Amino acid sequence: MPLPIASPIPARKYVFFISIFLALANLAYALLANIWFLLPALIFIGLAVVGILDLRQKRHSVLRNYPILGHFRYMFESIRPEMRQYFFESNLDGTPFSREQRSLVYDRAKDIEGNKPFGTEHDLYAEDYSWMNHSMVPKGGPGKPRKDPRSDETLRVLIGGPDCTKPYSASLFNISAMSFGALSANAITALNSGAAMGNFAHDTGEGGISRYHKQPGGDLIWEIGSGYFGCRSAEGGFDPVAFATQAALPQVKMIEIKLSQGAKPGHGGVLPAPKVSEEIAEARGVTRGEDCVSPSAHSAFSTPLELVDFIIKLRNLSEGKPVGIKLCLGHKWEFMALVKAMIERDTAPDFIVIDGAEGGTGAAPLEFSNHLGTPLRQGLVFVHNTLIGAGLRQRISLGASGKLITAFDIAATLSLGADWVNSARGFMFSIGCIQSQSCHTNRCPVGVATQDPQRQEALVVPEKSIRVANFHRNTLRALSEFAEASGLDSPRQLQPEHIYLREGHREILPASAALEWLKKGALLIQNDIAGYSTYWKMAQASSFEPIKSVEAAHDERKQDT
Repeated sequence: MPLPIASPIPARKYVFFISIFLALANLAYALLANIWFLLPALIFIGLAVVGILDLRQKRHSVLRNYPILGHFRYMFESIRPEMRQYFFESNLDGTPFSREQRSLVYDRAKDIEGNKPFGTEHDLYAEDYSWMNHSMVPKGGPGKPRKDPRSDETLRVLIGGPDCTKPYSASLFNISAMSFGALSANAITALNSGAAMGNFAHDTGEGGISRYHKQPGGDLIWEIGSGYFGCRSAEGGFDPVAFATQAALPQVKMIEIKLSQGAKPGHGGVLPAPKVSEEIAEARGVTRGEDCVSPSAHSAFSTPLELVDFIIKLRNLSEGKPVGIKLCLGHKWEFMALVKAMIERDTAPDFIVIDGAEGGTGAAPLEFSNHLGTPLRQGLVFVHNTLIGAGLRQRISLGASGKLITAFDIAATLSLGADWVNSARGFMFSIGCIQSQSCHTNRCPVGVATQDPQRQEALVVPEKSIRVANFHRNTLRALSEFAEASGLDSPRQLQPEHIYLREGHREILPASAALEWLKKGALLIQNDIAGYSTYWKMAQASSFEPIKSVEAAHDERKQDT
């Protein structure tokens, strides 16, 4: 059988050579017969030039092998998220938030009834499915009058320990940390305006308190990260005078020390000099046009005892406002070391916010987002149990954040030990975010996560601020109805026995039986608590370093029992 004759022109370059041929043919015909053929000649000349440049460039192998044609690959890749989202994605497919979840937020933000027909689309027999049981004697009903969530005390929690003189009455549902710089000026203004309308709190994120946080007058939780933005010295350390000035603002209701965030725990960052605008420099207390550095670790403390002393210092400088910490749980012995430092100093933070590894951010290394940090459910239960076991839980309020947007998300989190929850991306959806996942490009299509002044104009503040307030109000009303269907007067009565978990192939159990729950003071008197005693023996108040290895602590625990 004769071998096929190889073509002198590879098929992958057909488009390139056809463009050259058509350019020459149209150009010749235009010069000899019809000048109107000059237009297609110019088009094909342009394509031929593109092909020549493709062959000469060295960055993209696809373009060198497929001149002209290879550009279609990059074009389709650039619109892949939109194609998937609008044409191929089912209601439950999208990540990190499904279309069903996003649509729920959009409807509640627009004050549209969120009911749906024909039953659930979820697989109720999936291994990770969880639910809450209802009561035969529910407390709610269509005829029951509804209180305004802004003033309903069953939907609020008082935050402030015994050392706090200015406790804060917080909503059970608040805006989580998102900095000005990551979000646009219009987005920050709309969020804070909505918080002011709905009487709930807006976490500033570690980027400082900007003019756009101040203008609407909504309650603020001032987050302080390792860059100490807003209370930063010229050398980049903590400035107590600048802190006291900012903390005295009536809008600032609580101060939150950020140790880590779920999306990229243990990761610092640099805002390059060209991005440090006048407004960002003003909010962060840095010099315009210079690199703005957020170190991985704090410089104001390096041991558990020093962190507790720093909390005391901030509480005194703020004249008694609640001061707490935010962290994604990492090494368990490190958190227990902090708890031992609280016991030694006989004081504690007024609150702790546990951020789950499922939390979001404008930009993070893929490995950090996917594989670093403890998920919210496991982190929350561990922190809640450790504080109970150390006899400190009654002094410390617990917040939770990380992919929480529905009434069930909130109810489940409250039942596992949280006192309130925060949401970032949920409130982003309420002001128009479409999950284009272009936050890091400065080309957000709806003006939420961009510093481009023209793109920001797409976000109309008066309209979107109303949607923020609507989303908050309607979500809390749904939460109240959810709790009432379970036979409770308030979501604050939710307990572990109210949520059922099916994880892997284990037996279906309520969380009260499926998970370990410590008794008050248990860590101080017991030596054999699975999942806790080993780490407790490793922890020391004077250092975040373990005092002994896991193996040695485990062997000691076995000997004690």
